[in-house]
Amino acid sequence: MRSPITFNVRRGERIALLEFELARPLSPKDLKTISPPDPVRERFADRILIISGRGPIWLYGFLLEYYHPVKAVAFYDPRLNAGVVVASHTPSCEVGELVYVPEELWRA
Repeated sequence: MRSPITFNVRRGERIALLEFELARPLSPKDLKTISPPDPVRERFADRILIISGRGPIWLYGFLLEYYHPVKAVAFYDPRLNAGVVVASHTPSCEVGELVYVPEELWRA
């Protein structure tokens, strides 16, 4: 059975961009079957992670908890053209800070 969600991770020097796309509308029970890219195994836990995609708010909550090991998590806001930091484990990145995605990560 095809996964209801696909993920694509692009790594930069300071940030990683995680884009997701839904194959169909999700239901809460789908959370049990979702396997996002592992930040430790895929070597991006040492970066600020910007998550981008259209999905339900509870999916974003799931991803925030899943990506707890990364340096900081930001959610991309197209109105700001930046990620908004919502969780951080480093003094170099504060909650509420805007993080801009380098052009090369959008094109990669």
